Amino acid sequence: MAKQAQNLFLEEWLRSNSDTSGNITSRNSSSSSAKAIIQAWADLRNCLQQQSFHQNHLQSLKTLLSSETSLYVADPQAKLLLSILSLPSLSLPLESYPLILRLLYIWVRKSSRPSSVLLDSAVEVLSQLFSLQFNSLKSSLFISVGVLLLGALASVPSITEKLKNSCLELQCRLLEEEFQLVFSSKKLIPNVLAGIGYSLSSSGNVHFVRIINFLFEIWDREKGPSGSVSHGLMILHLIEWVMYNFIGSNSLEKINVFSREILETTKPTYASFSVVMAAAGVLRAHSRSISTGLMQLRSSAEERIEIVAKDLIFKNGLFTNSGVNPRNSILLQCLSLALARSGSVSSRSPLLICLASALLTEIFPLHRYYTHILEYAHGNTALLVHTEVKEHLGSAIFKDAGAITGIFCNQYISVDDESKNLVENRIWEFCKDVYLRHRQVILMIRGEHDELIADLEKIAESAFLMVVFFSLAVTKQKLDSRFSRETQMEISVKILVSFSCLEYFRRMRLSEYMDTIRGVVVSVQENESACVSFVESMPSYNHLTNQHGSFSLMQREFDWSKDDVQTARVLFYMRVIPTCIECLPTIIFRKMVAPAMFLYVGHPNGKVARASHSMFVAFVSSGKDFDEEERVLLKEQLVFYYIQRSLEGYPGITPFEGMASGVAALVRYLPAGSPSIFYGVHSLVEKANSLCSGLTTREADQWRNWQGELEPCKKLLDLLLRLLSLVDIQVLPTLMKLLAQLIVQLPKEGQDMVLSDLYSHVAESDDVTRKPMLISWLQSLSYLCSQANVASAVNTGALSINTINARL
Repeated sequence: MAKQAQNLFLEEWLRSNSDTSGNITSRNSSSSSAKAIIQAWADLRNCLQQQSFHQNHLQSLKTLLSSETSLYVADPQAKLLLSILSLPSLSLPLESYPLILRLLYIWVRKSSRPSSVLLDSAVEVLSQLFSLQFNSLKSSLFISVGVLLLGALASVPSITEKLKNSCLELQCRLLEEEFQLVFSSKKLIPNVLAGIGYSLSSSGNVHFVRIINFLFEIWDREKGPSGSVSHGLMILHLIEWVMYNFIGSNSLEKINVFSREILETTKPTYASFSVVMAAAGVLRAHSRSISTGLMQLRSSAEERIEIVAKDLIFKNGLFTNSGVNPRNSILLQCLSLALARSGSVSSRSPLLICLASALLTEIFPLHRYYTHILEYAHGNTALLVHTEVKEHLGSAIFKDAGAITGIFCNQYISVDDESKNLVENRIWEFCKDVYLRHRQVILMIRGEHDELIADLEKIAESAFLMVVFFSLAVTKQKLDSRFSRETQMEISVKILVSFSCLEYFRRMRLSEYMDTIRGVVVSVQENESACVSFVESMPSYNHLTNQHGSFSLMQREFDWSKDDVQTARVLFYMRVIPTCIECLPTIIFRKMVAPAMFLYVGHPNGKVARASHSMFVAFVSSGKDFDEEERVLLKEQLVFYYIQRSLEGYPGITPFEGMASGVAALVRYLPAGSPSIFYGVHSLVEKANSLCSGLTTREADQWRNWQGELEPCKKLLDLLLRLLSLVDIQVLPTLMKLLAQLIVQLPKEGQDMVLSDLYSHVAESDDVTRKPMLISWLQSLSYLCSQANVASAVNTGALSINTINARL
């Protein structure tokens, strides 16, 4: 907020603080030169001397107003303007009157002590304009500038009480009789409200109450203006300005009158949104004031906001769709903005519920947008929704989403448990709804309305941040010894499920996100039922691979690997489940996790595929005493499909590092001599043999360096070499035999590279059990490779498998 001393033009300050689009522009984009201003005044003096007003004189007025920010109108110039207005023989065009009144307004606001004679003359001229000549001059611009000027005149400290009352009476008459015309132009409403603000700051009790009644009754009355968030923000900052002046000047009588009329008395004729914003203005003024008193005023303002919130809940129920009732929609938005801009406000359950409702229906109105798109898939509905979404992204309510979320979380901390539970459940339901509907919308309009999807996701990203900060507040409150273990586990699972639903919209690193995850995972890790509950919330294989939704969606071809929203959610599960795998019963892993794990092992996104491999590693390396046999049996069963699924996507889809970690885990943790390990070894050698035999290159340099198309084969060979140190003694002979058969068939350059690696591997080994076996095997393998190369040189053919086996 600008400093109070700088607020010479209250209407401009109101306009800048109420701009809901964020496009605040200067009233005048260009200013005139000093020479042009001097010439303009000279032309106006000539106009008076010649008693003739021409087009160039109108242009002179516009020239002066183009520099109103820096323009100073002195008493002699004000006298000139008043003379032009009061000269009967001078015929002025209608367009000139608002311009002259605006210049007089600049004179009043910038003069430290205007001439009392000129003030008297100004009031007299205005009285004539708005009585004798009013019908011929009547226009919204003329009246709005008149209201502004009358208010400014009434606020001049040196004006007499008689002149002040004349100004106030004339202003009240204009407002009450011409309210339709006064509020017919949205651009002029700041002028009118500023004029009211000036009058409130200087009026006596009679006019004060009269003006207040008009200000709060005019909205939504028959033929009156419709209330809006922009109007509400102007009222908020108007009352802040007025009350700050009252507090600073110790005007206790006016403060008490305002409190009695607005804060302490419920009047059905007052528009609720305007009362809420006025109360917020009082809170802001009180917070900015250095006065430590007037706590009753603050208390009354907070209670008035609570009363309006209670009334809204009573009349419309909890969490209803306010979009069907524009007044409720505006009231919810104004309640949120009022609380966000009021600073610290005492926690009250109705405020928490209204804030939650506003967040879910007004600040993040995703449900409404999704419904319009899904219900009216054809025609130009998407274009209309996109226009609405763009407007919302630029709105004040969306831009204040962070501040409103902060107030929402603060309110949550101190309210009763019943209200907390109510709000929590609505937030968790909101997350599920966003997940389901955003998936459907993307599948329906992707490729046709990508910009709309991108803008919807901007709203959803902000909603995700709100859920994160709220969840953190919940964990701090409920993951506490004051609550039962069951309650803590239930909350933890709900938070994890909610995070999984919105994982797609997590586009940045957040410490609050990680803190929340760590807190809730600990609760889930410690309890089997919580772990099972979380895992069972994971989408089933059927849901992952088939599209469920409206008929129009089911007609479209569905590719599970391109469903990014669903993939992000599954990736979340793949990252969290390993942290509690020890508590997860084998039967639940078989039913819920294994199908998804094997499906996403073949996902084209390397990050997703690696997470699936990590899930396999976590399960294979886990162990539970009470179902050890069942778990080992499942591990052995899963290995067969894991190896098959991994190798069929290699190279290309399967990330080698993920597969290598899975293979290493199965040979390390499965029982010695397990058939699954033998199957894995056979499959890896067979795949390596297939890759090597299918190579077209015969260039020696490539075989020496294993580059280009040789790289996938080299990686598999490296993995097999590492297994020499990992597999148990029962499997080792089979691995050595298969590996030798593979190496012998390689070109000489390839053999040399592999043998070199083998020599290094064996030399570095400190395994006293298998090292003698490896040395003997390596010597035999070297001999076989040399024999194979001799046979190839003299064209006697390759060594037979029987010969190789016999030698080994």
